[in-house]
Amino acid sequence: MTTPHWIFGDQLGPHFLTSAGEDGPDHGAPVVMIEARSVFRRHRFHRAKAHLVLSAMRHRAAELGGRVTYVRADTYREGLRRAVGGAPVTVCHPTSYAALRLVRSLPRVRVLPARGFLVAREEFAGWAEEHGGRRLLQEDFYRWVRQEHDLLMEGGHPAGGRFNHDHANREPPPGGAHELDVPAPYRPREDDIDAEVRDDLDRWECEDGVRFVGRDGPRLFPATRREALSALRRFVAHRLASFGPYEDAMLTGDPVMSHSLLSSSLNLGLLHPAECVERAERAWREGAVPVNSAEGFVRQVAGWREYVWQLYWHFGEDYRHDNTLGHTEGLPEYFAELDADAVTARCLATVLAQVRDTGWTHHIPRLMVLGSHALQRGWDPVAVTDWFHRCFVDGYEWVMVPNVVGMSQYADGGRMTTKPYTSGGAYIHRMSDLCDGCAYRPTERTGPRACPFTAGYWAFLHRHRRLLSGNARMRRSVQGLDRLGDLDEVLRQERRRAGEVP
Repeated sequence: MTTPHWIFGDQLGPHFLTSAGEDGPDHGAPVVMIEARSVFRRHRFHRAKAHLVLSAMRHRAAELGGRVTYVRADTYREGLRRAVGGAPVTVCHPTSYAALRLVRSLPRVRVLPARGFLVAREEFAGWAEEHGGRRLLQEDFYRWVRQEHDLLMEGGHPAGGRFNHDHANREPPPGGAHELDVPAPYRPREDDIDAEVRDDLDRWECEDGVRFVGRDGPRLFPATRREALSALRRFVAHRLASFGPYEDAMLTGDPVMSHSLLSSSLNLGLLHPAECVERAERAWREGAVPVNSAEGFVRQVAGWREYVWQLYWHFGEDYRHDNTLGHTEGLPEYFAELDADAVTARCLATVLAQVRDTGWTHHIPRLMVLGSHALQRGWDPVAVTDWFHRCFVDGYEWVMVPNVVGMSQYADGGRMTTKPYTSGGAYIHRMSDLCDGCAYRPTERTGPRACPFTAGYWAFLHRHRRLLSGNARMRRSVQGLDRLGDLDEVLRQERRRAGEVP
């Protein structure tokens, strides 16, 4: 008798069912899937995210056919009891501390090693130990992964003569362009399963008290392995070449730019990171894409994604509550409700509208618009982390805790990054067209046209002057406070505007 194998909604690819001796499920094992309604009562997710996850789970169940027992229950405990009674099951290591506690608390559930990543946790622990307690920098980790997995390497040397091609990947958008001149990304077509999911979500909102945020338009992201592979192929063939130079740029009329849009497929488990980076590397070796674009994409997948996964577990469960800066302000209603129409600042209104309408925006709007604004306003990092987790289609606990607590909100005091990532409006103006036609001016700190990001930046530096003056990368910026003849006026203004919609 083979032991049934339980897969969560972010373990949907074939690599979660392949047998690997004691470290994998039994060959041909029956599959258990549980759709737990309590998850949607507990968290107010973006409607598009709820749709995507349920659609992906139900599509996977349809693919598995008679091999799967698919249970719709109120809780995971109830669902597992209905699926197998008291029989033993296996499950791959879940992706959050809460889910791990759950499976370990259940009788006769054997937890297998995690899948869906390039680096095993034991391997990372060994690498971290070699660093002897020093700060575990992403750049060091990334180079180690490249070498260990022979990614973009030529005879022991990095492709193009360097590991890091960021110098070529920080171009502002082309002057006068409203969108990049690249083919559109892959978009899936909805089917009867999507219609069923939408009907169920409508009914839950009416009858079961489940509440969502955001809009659920036509599904934009893959819900099946076949769709995810099509999206990967289209990105590598038609969009990767222009990805590198403009990966940090923003355009009002082109929210996707040349980005891959593969993060949700990776985080649902529909794609394995190895196949993504190997396709990018092959495209470079075949001369189809420049090395800086291939390296930029490989850095995102094999560098940053792996790094964030490892740090989530390495720093421990209490890390999500770090709050070195002592920020305690709650999220204002316009932000929590994705009310972009209430916002005057064009950059923030544009990005909030992108999140409201799609549940996605790329990494620079996340970091340098949404995250930077939250940091400058002193919002509670736990609340900000929860917001990102719920409102993004690719948002999961393990993804957002390090990304928000460590990088975006600097709530860990520098355990993960070497400085806070925030700026005045000049950065947004340089890297986008988002300031065009805005009621505010990125160069103005005071008065009715004072940019909330420019004034907010100086108020943030002043508020944390003592802490940041000891940071080598921030010292010069902090010293700039002494050159502001209108600093007192800036601070008074920002105290008045603290409760206002920007």
